[in-house]
Amino acid sequence: MHIGIIGITKSGKTTVYSALIRSAATQATGQMNLGVAKVVDPRLDRLTAIFKPKRQVYAEVRYVDIPGAPEGLGKSQGIGGEYLNALQRTDALLHVVRAFTDPAVPHINGSVDPYRDVTAMDMELAFSDLAIIERRFKRLEADLKGAKPQEREHAKKETALLERLRDGLASDVPIRQQDVSAEEHKTISNYQFLTAKPLFIIFNIGEEQLPQATRLEEEMHKRLAKPSVQLAALCGKLETELGQMTPEEEGEFRASMGAGESAAARVIRLSYELVGLVSFFTVGDDECRAWTIPLGTSAVKAAGQIHSDIERGFIRAELVAYNDFLKAGSLPNARRQGLLRLEGKTYTVKDGDIINFLFNV
Repeated sequence: MHIGIIGITKSGKTTVYSALIRSAATQATGQMNLGVAKVVDPRLDRLTAIFKPKRQVYAEVRYVDIPGAPEGLGKSQGIGGEYLNALQRTDALLHVVRAFTDPAVPHINGSVDPYRDVTAMDMELAFSDLAIIERRFKRLEADLKGAKPQEREHAKKETALLERLRDGLASDVPIRQQDVSAEEHKTISNYQFLTAKPLFIIFNIGEEQLPQATRLEEEMHKRLAKPSVQLAALCGKLETELGQMTPEEEGEFRASMGAGESAAARVIRLSYELVGLVSFFTVGDDECRAWTIPLGTSAVKAAGQIHSDIERGFIRAELVAYNDFLKAGSLPNARRQGLLRLEGKTYTVKDGDIINFLFNV
């Protein structure tokens, strides 16, 4: 999973980025930061303890931290250049919104108002999409000259779709919330519209606001909850500091403060829900590994996640659900109890499935 982090200058965006990759505080330099976070999964840890493989491989989330948007956010022509290209390659956007107060770090707009900043960033993303649409209109107009009848009909359909998307954006409706069919999604997929991507909004709060975090999230859900939008509040500064402790020290500190699970773990978990991802496992003496796939992926496509040859030569999948495996205690026991079963190409892989792919190439 690849997530693009956006936010205004002085929002603590890069601090949150550091917390997510559990790194020492990164300085905002005006350049993109690229980082990777391990998807720590207790299920994989348990499997590793049982099989004792030579190595354990967690799934990974890649984060790209885009330099903070300047003053005037929501009044420009949108995100462009290399930053737009970087965001278009992501699976989801994570908008870090300033909710903390700090007289030493003045807000670029003079006051802290997270809901205002959410609206401004939504406009910035919409501007970017509108610019893409306008450029495509010009290209379609040029392509219509001398086009064959079938090509002309296709161009007309695409033009009508883009006009509808443009009108929706002009009415403050992001593409992710517009009525777009599966076929239409294929048509516009190459454009990688920013407002079509799932959006995770994080309010970056101060330590003194931690006792009110639950109430703040409730308010966020009342005001911002929409399809394909995830919401959370966290303290980026504290989470970055905790990420530098040993696991034992961090656990004790969180327990004393009632801080709950780490921001890194929570954001990954909620991001999986937002994007619609699940994990399956492969196990053995050499390696125990977690693989990330979209919800609803077939067994043959899941095999391709490991290697294209396995997908091409797929015969069947031998699998057991994680909880069933724990009950059985071993793969031989799971087979004797009828919990280890064979599935074909069209089987939909479930979260937590332990799979051995049989193939021939």
